[in-house]
Order: sequence, then structure tokens, then C-alpha cells
Amino acid sequence: MAIALTVPNMACSACSDTITQAVQVIDPTATVQADPKTKLVVIETQTPEATVKAAIVAAGYSVT
Repeated sequence: MAIALTVPNMACSACSDTITQAVQVIDPTATVQADPKTKLVVIETQTPEATVKAAIVAAGYSVT
């Protein structure tokens, strides 16, 4: 299942790395594509969307 999220306060590649790591803590098999320029994060995972959003928020980012 692909989840597309907008993360408005993702500013750089370090931010995208942090988001990737946060998602992979809850699903080590997830694939994460995070683009700081577009603020778009696309995640391929079987984890529920609410859980993925909570992990990103816990890492210090907002999700819209």
C-alpha cells in the first residue's frame, strides 16, 4: 500500500533521512521516498497510515 503525505517542515536531505529512519523503525521493510523540494513523502508499507503519520510526528515533523 502506498501512502503519500505532505510534510511542510521537511527542509533538507537530513530531514528526509530522519523521516525515513522514523518510518523504518515501525516497518523495516518500508520503502520511503522523501523529497524536500516538493515536501512530498511516498511510503510503500503495510503499516496503517495513522501509525506512519504518528511516527513522523514523533520524529518532530508535521504531516498534512
